[in-house]
Amino acid sequence: MNWSHMQPLLFRGLVETLYMVFWSSLIAVLAGLPLGVLLVLTERGGLLQNAAVNKVLGAVVNAARALPFIVLMVALIPFTKWVTGATIGADAAIVPLAIGAIPFFARLVETSVREIDNGLVEAVQAMGGSTWTVIRKVLPESFPSLVAGITTTVVTLIGYSAMAGVLGAGGIGDLAVRYGFYRYETDVMVITIVMLIVLVTIVQLIGDLIVRSLQRRGRAAASAVRLRLLKTRRSAAAGTKGTNHAL
Repeated sequence: MNWSHMQPLLFRGLVETLYMVFWSSLIAVLAGLPLGVLLVLTERGGLLQNAAVNKVLGAVVNAARALPFIVLMVALIPFTKWVTGATIGADAAIVPLAIGAIPFFARLVETSVREIDNGLVEAVQAMGGSTWTVIRKVLPESFPSLVAGITTTVVTLIGYSAMAGVLGAGGIGDLAVRYGFYRYETDVMVITIVMLIVLVTIVQLIGDLIVRSLQRRGRAAASAVRLRLLKTRRSAAAGTKGTNHAL
């Protein structure tokens, strides 16, 4: 196959891969973020401690993560057809890609939220913050770690999308299978591999840049919250001292 025939195929494969990865990543973040936060809130010592809910959520997440992606994709074919009306193509591939990524990202969120300094949680509570206020005020502290988790999820989904090409999902993986494997077009196989490596590298570089930027802003914000906590404690101590003198 010469370059003039190969170029439109590669361009279409790249567009389909970006399409699948973008939508499945977006769905995974929207569903995985609250799931991961809920796992932390309901665990022992959490703000909404509930052992039963935590165990059920944990079991569902673990079961979903235990399945190899190819097996998950095949098992979800009836559901995929019900949702999209098709079992092959980029639209159909988004369903198993998103479902496979949700529990993966939820565990990354759980790890990120656990890394938050308990002192910040205490600061918000000391200022009279409710559970929702704690989540809203403290969760941004984990943004650098969350962005790192999103980057890892997107990179994983790029690999999953290439794997989905085996079952006719389209994209770069589909090209590698149809032309590189079945038709022995070695040059197509090499180019698709290079495209995947470049794509993963670009995603990782962008993710790392955003993480470093957020870390710089996060340090300044955390200092401000700690300062407010110190002032609150000093005010409380002064009030207690004044009461004792009055007595």
